[in-house]
Amino acid sequence: MESVSIETSQLTKNQRRNDYDTTSAHVVDKDSWQQVGLLLVTGFNCAYVLSFSNLMLVPLGWAWGLTCLVVMGAFTIYANWLLAGQHVIDGQRFIRYRDLVGFHFGRRMYYTTWFLQFTTILLGNMGFILLGGRALKEINSEFSGSPARLQVFIVATGVVYFIFAYFVPTMSAMKNWLATSAILTLTYDVILVVILVKDGKSNKSKDYTIHGSEADKVFNAFGAISAILVCNTSGLLPEIQSTLRKPVVSNMRKALAMQYTVGLAIYYGISIAGYWAYGSSVSEYLPQQLSIFVAPIHEALDTKFQRLEESMFSKYNLVCRFFSRALLFGVNTFITSLFPFMGDFVNLFGSFTLFPLTFLFPSMVFIKITSTTARREHKLWHWISIILSLLLSVITTTAAVRLILNNARIYHFFADT
Repeated sequence: MESVSIETSQLTKNQRRNDYDTTSAHVVDKDSWQQVGLLLVTGFNCAYVLSFSNLMLVPLGWAWGLTCLVVMGAFTIYANWLLAGQHVIDGQRFIRYRDLVGFHFGRRMYYTTWFLQFTTILLGNMGFILLGGRALKEINSEFSGSPARLQVFIVATGVVYFIFAYFVPTMSAMKNWLATSAILTLTYDVILVVILVKDGKSNKSKDYTIHGSEADKVFNAFGAISAILVCNTSGLLPEIQSTLRKPVVSNMRKALAMQYTVGLAIYYGISIAGYWAYGSSVSEYLPQQLSIFVAPIHEALDTKFQRLEESMFSKYNLVCRFFSRALLFGVNTFITSLFPFMGDFVNLFGSFTLFPLTFLFPSMVFIKITSTTARREHKLWHWISIILSLLLSVITTTAAVRLILNNARIYHFFADT
């Protein structure tokens, strides 16, 4: 009877392995850690560096702001380091986050992870489209007196994003763009810091007061914690790691080391410099005061609907990709045009989705796979992480929804007057 039970258990385990294979329409096991590290530095979070001064530091002030930057950064580094080590378990490679969680906790958690990840990507992409639209509007205001509405530039940005996503369909395909992107980003950041230092020295009336009612201060502070999490992580680590060549764990950790040294030096440096230069009046879009990342969704749609035996650029796959990208960016752009508030997107996906993806699920997997081997204090640590991340997710999501409702009310009031 015991041997039958063991054989049944092994068959069940093998079946579960087959349910979460590494079949994908996108490239797996190809990229270097340097390429992935550069992607992490210049990719998902980088665009928001123009808003982090306002979103992270204005609601917290200097003392609490710097403290939260350090504490949240440290915890996020640990969580991603842990998650990178869970990419291969007992010889099974998990190229998607939902596969990792679903393998250990069942189909319900598979779809929960899928929902949280795709919500993160969609909200993050809306933020990118909004940032691009605001940048185009600022450029237009410098060269033209045309008072075109922000929504016009948001639509233009959405079209550009669609074209790029169509012709650069995978994360690995971004390789040829990363060097150019890194050079342009670094050049822009250096110029930005120089101007911030110049403006900061000439600004003699800096005000670092935290404004608002007591309730506003509390909710805005939790919103700032969400923004700090967005600055530190993407919630897409297994999908990014899937592109790495072997050994995938050590290579991913090298890429993470690049992100949390070079990347954070840029993100934190500009954010702190912006707050120092302009105080609590710093704009949600930093350049106003100066004197692309949806590949995991593309991978899921391409793997589901494209013909995997054909080239990525075959006639059928080109047509299929055109309509899937058009639908995705059309919906993204439309919703962004309805709610053009930068902080809302950052705070909402930071609170509702990134807390579970960054802290909750890795700790759950750790407890599951080390139930008989982990020391008691290690288990206790991860249970504390689970409980705290759940509480923070609920509280910060409440703060984010409150901010959205307030901004929507103000926006429609001014739109109607």
